[in-house]
Amino acid sequence: MPRLKQDRAVRTREVLLRAAAEEFDEKGYTGALVTSILARAELTAGAMYFHFKNKEALAVAVMNEQHQAIEPRVTSRGLQRLVDITLVWAQRLPVDPMLRAGVRLAVEQGSFGMRDATTFLNWQASMLDCLRDAEQDRELMPGVDPESVAEFVVGACTGVQLYAQLVSGREDLGERTVRMWELLLPGIAVPTAARNISLDPARAVGK
Repeated sequence: MPRLKQDRAVRTREVLLRAAAEEFDEKGYTGALVTSILARAELTAGAMYFHFKNKEALAVAVMNEQHQAIEPRVTSRGLQRLVDITLVWAQRLPVDPMLRAGVRLAVEQGSFGMRDATTFLNWQASMLDCLRDAEQDRELMPGVDPESVAEFVVGACTGVQLYAQLVSGREDLGERTVRMWELLLPGIAVPTAARNISLDPARAVGK
């Protein structure tokens, strides 16, 4: 019986997060109402408050779900893994409401009084792991600082997706992500590694 209750609680949380993501994606934080989220999830207020104390806590959880939409889909290592994370991100962002809502909330949070850098720092940590592996595998140019590169790539991806959203509704986000790497890789990767890194957007398709 305890296991059944635990499984039910996990499913309830997942349903809440998905419903909240759809509302936040469509209406933003301010426009999304708790009553609308509950109606979409077909759950009671009690079910929500068992998992989340308020709408802000729900928004933070949605922001921090971004990694689950991306990293389990990537199996490569080092610089290729770093590139693949961004390629999958660019491919999934236009079609995944959870990912889209997380990005929207993270970028717009200052407008509704939140200052939570967790999602950006988590991405930075994941990218730093890739770059540490790349350093160990001797893929990086001498003098390249993995921490600086990880921080830069997080900021660059944030800017690329914002620009793509404004000019094309993110239809060309994949192309812009590839272009980012075409400019960046020669400055951080040794020539043999740079030549071996695949920037083919098809690597992200179906993942």
